[in-house]
Amino acid sequence: MHNHDILIRLRYALDIKNKDMVEIFKLGEIEVTREEVMQMLTKPKDDYYDEYDDDMDEDEDEDGINCNNMMLESFLNGLIIFKRGRQEPKPGQPQSQAPAVKNKESVNNILLKKLKIALTLTSEDMIDILEQAGVMITKGELSAILRKVGHRNYKECGDRYARNFLKGLALKYRG
Repeated sequence: MHNHDILIRLRYALDIKNKDMVEIFKLGEIEVTREEVMQMLTKPKDDYYDEYDDDMDEDEDEDGINCNNMMLESFLNGLIIFKRGRQEPKPGQPQSQAPAVKNKESVNNILLKKLKIALTLTSEDMIDILEQAGVMITKGELSAILRKVGHRNYKECGDRYARNFLKGLALKYRG
């Protein structure tokens, strides 16, 4: 699933207004205009571009702006702050965290983790949301998806779970 698809589905599921999208990006420490957000939310005619290139800045073409992994993670961090408020760092902790998205595979895992935090969901809530979308998952499988990369029980989250989780969010919040 492409990052712009995630933004489009998340915006629809949570009914986020355009001005709020700009504010969420700002809270995630990325300055974008309303027009740039609209271009990010436009599906490109040609989906043949490498969106997972981490050192790519706003790659503008005639179709829209490419939302790379860093921008998506910043948006999700901003969503957490938007929904729950800014948390002051504890003594000895760095001001800002290192990017969690290292490669294409971990994008969906990070998406589920950050949405769980932003929407203050429990594991049972997440299982219910997936069930609403028609996907059955055990608590153990969900726990494996929410683990850190490198943990012995870590499991990569496929597009199917991410897509259906966003679908379930839409059913829960808009249905």
